[in-house]
Amino acid sequence: MNNRIARNRATAGRLILATAAAAAVALVPSHTAAAATATQPSEASGVRLSAWSPSMTTGGPNFNNQTIRMVVHSNIAGSAPRITLSNRFSDAPLALDSVDIAVQAGGGAAAAGTTRPVTFGGAASVTIPVGGQLTSDTIPISVATGENLLVSLYVPNATGMSTWHSDAFDRTYLAPGDHTGDDSAAAFTSSTTSWYYLAGLDLVSHTARGAVVAFGDSITDGYASSVSTYHRWPDDLARRLAGQPGPQRLSVVDAGIGGNRVLTDVPNLWQGISALKRFQHDALAQPGVRDVILLEGINDIGNNAGPNNQPLTARDLINGYLTLINQAHATGVRIIGATLMPDKGNGYYTPAAESIRQEVNQWIRTSGAFDGVIDFDRAMRGASDPAALNPSYDAGDHIHPNDAGMQAMADAIDLALLR
Repeated sequence: MNNRIARNRATAGRLILATAAAAAVALVPSHTAAAATATQPSEASGVRLSAWSPSMTTGGPNFNNQTIRMVVHSNIAGSAPRITLSNRFSDAPLALDSVDIAVQAGGGAAAAGTTRPVTFGGAASVTIPVGGQLTSDTIPISVATGENLLVSLYVPNATGMSTWHSDAFDRTYLAPGDHTGDDSAAAFTSSTTSWYYLAGLDLVSHTARGAVVAFGDSITDGYASSVSTYHRWPDDLARRLAGQPGPQRLSVVDAGIGGNRVLTDVPNLWQGISALKRFQHDALAQPGVRDVILLEGINDIGNNAGPNNQPLTARDLINGYLTLINQAHATGVRIIGATLMPDKGNGYYTPAAESIRQEVNQWIRTSGAFDGVIDFDRAMRGASDPAALNPSYDAGDHIHPNDAGMQAMADAIDLALLR
């Protein structure tokens, strides 16, 4: 907590953005139209792009006089990072007295000498209104490929229901009181596997040309993958891209939400609004986005959740895909369709649901509507029963892949599809 008093005195005037209207103008400087982001002049011979950006939802827990320390795993190297904080789905303004960033030494501990304060319009303290989102000033550090950073937020007052990403499959550390600035993790006596308010990290890359957004549901979110090992299939894809000859050319952003659906909002609040509603913000507004990989629809099918509370048809889901394709193309972003993976043995499976999945997959493969196709169904299905996951890739619930399955998904992607 060194220098905290001096820092707070130097920034005694809290940056307050008190209305949703102000939020729309002032709180989202990094989330401009994707086409403009992809073509704007480089920043000092580099390109600013998204390195990490979980999709946020409502329904998170209350915090009060606590420090929240979260891990950010960057799959791309760069400099001058910024973080984005979101209060989009909360029911009260979010006051933060201090925010900092450091290199992770291990667990909740920061590497000595790496902590840097994070400011917003020059202020260390900030209040983000309900519905608002705020991107920080640039932070004078460099980030290595695969490096883990720790972002710490001190929340002085009760927050009410928080904006969060429920299923992080990474560890978040909590401490009572203000422990931003602590290298030690001693004060962080509890932990969760969710992210709170922290919605993005972008940076300037001097090698990469843009970002790939993996957009989907729990399979993309990494459900059943090992915690804090970064074995979601988008992580595995990022490592494949980083391992190619020559400089790293693309970052990969995971925009999956467990339980999410294409056509309808999920009754469980933490599983998010529909893809139709969130696609523009969570995928197309990412800094530097060039390509989107779309793998979503199995929750629509498994819940028989058609529009207007009607039973689902294959045509309903196809029409949803066409809407997303049109949104992507309108902003100059390519969209690659992925076939839906088998789920026989899971509670979602019925002959009628399987018929819809097969019809939808055939359309994805043959319609030509997408800019490319990844056939996850073919890569992941069992040799003896193509309606079921390959047992070697099954996490046990017959719908989610294990770590080996996540790697198989990443390996099934033709990297030539990604520009």
